[in-house]
Amino acid sequence: MASFTVEQVAQHNKESDVWIIVHGKVYDVTNFLADHPGGKKVLLKVAGTDASKQFDQFHNAAVLDKFGPDLLKGSIGGAAEVPAPVAEAAADAELVGTESGESFGDLVPFGDPYWYQDWGSPFYNQTHRKLRSYVRNFVEKEIMPFCHEWDEAKAVPKSLFKKAAQAGLLPCMVGSHWPTEYAPVPPPVGIKPEEFDAFHPLVVCDELCRTGSGGVAWGLVGGMGIGLPPIIHFGSPEMKARVVPQVLSGDKFICLAITEPYAGSDVANLKCEAKKTPDGKHFIVNGEKKWITNGVFADYFTVACRTGDEGMGGLSLLLIERTMPGVTTRQMNCSGVWASGTSYVTFEDVKVPVENLIGKENKGFKCIMYNFNNERMGIAMQATRFARVCYEDAMKYAHKRKTFGKLLIDHPVIRNKFAHMARKIEATHAWMEILLYQSQTMDPDLQMLKLGGPVALLKAQSTQTFEYCAREAAQIFGGLAYSRGGQAERVERLYREVRAYAIPGGSEEIMLELGIRQSLKVAEFMGSKM
Repeated sequence: MASFTVEQVAQHNKESDVWIIVHGKVYDVTNFLADHPGGKKVLLKVAGTDASKQFDQFHNAAVLDKFGPDLLKGSIGGAAEVPAPVAEAAADAELVGTESGESFGDLVPFGDPYWYQDWGSPFYNQTHRKLRSYVRNFVEKEIMPFCHEWDEAKAVPKSLFKKAAQAGLLPCMVGSHWPTEYAPVPPPVGIKPEEFDAFHPLVVCDELCRTGSGGVAWGLVGGMGIGLPPIIHFGSPEMKARVVPQVLSGDKFICLAITEPYAGSDVANLKCEAKKTPDGKHFIVNGEKKWITNGVFADYFTVACRTGDEGMGGLSLLLIERTMPGVTTRQMNCSGVWASGTSYVTFEDVKVPVENLIGKENKGFKCIMYNFNNERMGIAMQATRFARVCYEDAMKYAHKRKTFGKLLIDHPVIRNKFAHMARKIEATHAWMEILLYQSQTMDPDLQMLKLGGPVALLKAQSTQTFEYCAREAAQIFGGLAYSRGGQAERVERLYREVRAYAIPGGSEEIMLELGIRQSLKVAEFMGSKM
């Protein structure tokens, strides 16, 4: 690539020949004039000059990741590096911040968890630090530049699933143990399967959610993260061998189908029914499921059905396959998480072999409850990082936007907003870490008893923190947060997606009630003196 002087760039200042400088790089934007969202006159005003200040004032840095490679001509005073192909860059990028004593990220106060700034923590070691850098490289090259495009298209490209599988990221998202028997590749960055713990999925989820897109996150791992664990834990050996490897390799897709038009958090009153045929070899399934993440493109559906009497004692889990006649899906138009494939699913006389029963007949409620802690913890992980994204983007904006003659960050009222966001985020993250630690040290049977209440409360805490930060960040951005795309792209999108976290997995009201009620029951069982 060529090297230019400022004087040489200055000669390209006409509508038929427009070059600009942005952060030392030279771009030919002549053919981009008609496509510029702000109109061509904005670019013509800075033709032949250094437009870095104007670019930073009005644009998200990800814009250059997407459009820059095609417009790049060279650099000022030195050769510009040729951008590597996306896949190669993600796979070969150097891992940074992997040693004790090294910080990681942009070091925005409270913009990342404390351990990113090398605060001491008993929960993380070098394997977590390597994984953190590895996932960030993947996300920033393979996902971040395209989030807005995919969200607007309401779909994640199928090629991303294969890339994530080959990078070893999909197997990271199905629990706190590495699925050695079914994973297509070993754990990333040399992690030994026996070293894999509950904090490795947190690292992957946390970094993935830096995209600021619940739709992309759910589109990639949402259905798999809650639909596959019931099969891993309760499916027959034949079912596991047939289904799990296909999903973890990105060749097939799965979702969890519990919520109905008639029942959501009230799981015990589901109406979708599965009746056995007279010969006892099949179930005939009839019913509807609603707001099913990934249902639009799923090949497998982990479905809660009524196989017995009313109430929790009559529920079972069945694996229903799209190829079975009578299965239909249609995409739902929701306020947020557009790329997640949220669907309305209909089962009409679907004939399901009894071998597709997950766990025991009429014992499905226990399987569902076992899965809920995992699902709610996943929601808390995502919501907490999304709160950080809102905080981080607003903080960076407040350091460049001026009002009444001074930067936003210099106004006490703005700093007060950041203080309240930071205290909520850090309190939530600390609670999440201690509950995760219990999930890997506490006996699994005890987890069902003791962690249900605290995890429910954490879920409510995280989504309320997310909502608070989304609102405050939007206030700081002002009108920019009311427009899709641009500098406040992530904040605008996340503001729309708050309800997708506050309601699914158990609404906040039910989580708060469950959290206290369950904790009181545990306390009584443990001999509490109240």
